[in-house]
Formats: sequence, C-alpha cells, structure tokens
Amino acid sequence: MSSIELTSSQKTILTALINLYPKTENAVKGEDIAAEVDRNPGTIRNQMQSLKALQLVEGVPGPKGGYKPTANAYEALDVEQMEEPASVPLFHDGETVEDANVEEIDLSSVHHPELCRAEIHLQGSIRSFSEGDEVNVGPTPLSKLVINGVLDGKDDTNNILILRIKSMEAPADQPGH
Repeated sequence: MSSIELTSSQKTILTALINLYPKTENAVKGEDIAAEVDRNPGTIRNQMQSLKALQLVEGVPGPKGGYKPTANAYEALDVEQMEEPASVPLFHDGETVEDANVEEIDLSSVHHPELCRAEIHLQGSIRSFSEGDEVNVGPTPLSKLVINGVLDGKDDTNNILILRIKSMEAPADQPGH
C-alpha cells in the first residue's frame, strides 16, 4: 500500500481508535473516541468519513455500532499488528499501567548524560501522563533493559512519551537472545 498522508487530527483520531479497539474487540463508539482525544463527537464523525474514504476505518451500523480500524489503518500509522505482543511493563508514578504496551524505545543523546532522552512509543492511551511524572519502563524481553525517567514531554499525535533518563540498567551477563 502506498503511503497515505494524514493530518495530525486524523492521526490522533486513528491512533485513539487503534488504542481503544483491543479493549472492546467490538466497534468503538465515536463518543468514546471523542472523549479520548478531547474533541467534539461531531468532529469525530466528520473525520471518520474521510478516514472511511481512505479505507482506514469501517463503520458498523446499529445500536452496537461504531468504528473499527482496518489493516490499512495499522499500516498507515506504522503500527505492527501482533496476536501476542511481548509485554513490556510500564509504570506511571509507581503504578502499573495496565492498558498500554511499549512498542518501541528510541534513545537519543546517550553520549551526553545531561541531555539523555528516551522516546517511548506506546500502544495505549498517554492521556493521563503529564510533564514531570515519574515513568519506568521494562524490563524489555530480550536485553532486560530497565529505564527510569521523568516525563519531559509527549507527542499525542504519534503516541510517544519523551523521558529525561535518570537511570538505565541492563544485566551485565549474556542477553536472552
């Protein structure tokens, strides 16, 4: 499939749909998406029409109706759809985040201790996270990496938490791969 250029609003709404869908396994109501992205339900309905035209969502009519992401939606957002993804624990202010899974960790400026940052790409809502919150990630499945940091910012459109790293640990012995 060729790359589809989405507006930031379309990306945010589609990301919310993809995050909400696994919880229900049924169509997600527009009102639920609106609440997740803090937008008017009418705005969601309008955006869903354009996302349907792009074949990224399908509408489900009826009382249990709503919207479902298509396989193209996952591809357009570059989200890997897996039956049983490995679970990478995520902690927010010491509490386990149940409905989120770490999809990717990007490290930047590791050579400069004062500027060391990690971008944590999530599947799940990042709405409850605020700047200055304590965030802990890991251990990751293979390298057993654990990252402790403070939330420096977040990218709601791409579902990314940006952490200022306080510490990183991985066992010194052989990794599990």
